Amino acid sequence: MANSKLETWENKVLKSYLDGIKIIRIPASRKKRFVVLRWLVRKFEPDLIYKESQVNEIISVHHSDFATLRRELIGYQLMERENSMYWRLPASLWKSENEIMQHRI
Repeated sequence: MANSKLETWENKVLKSYLDGIKIIRIPASRKKRFVVLRWLVRKFEPDLIYKESQVNEIISVHHSDFATLRRELIGYQLMERENSMYWRLPASLWKSENEIMQHRI
């Protein structure tokens, strides 16, 4: 998919699943979920380390199921966790949806 087509598709996905800053529902489609998660992870500062309670608080501004979304951010390798501390990975390290799915099989 060309970059402009991909951007257009991602914007359409975000319009379908977001109402302002609220996530209306978590997409069932992995590709669409990945788009929403990439939007959500940008709510975290790249160079900060967060306690789990801080992660929950930030996510809960956007959706009530912060536990699922927190696990998904880790599972999709957008954030990392160690000893209940979380941090956002640099965008340059984010894997593609295909790379992540290969590791889950």
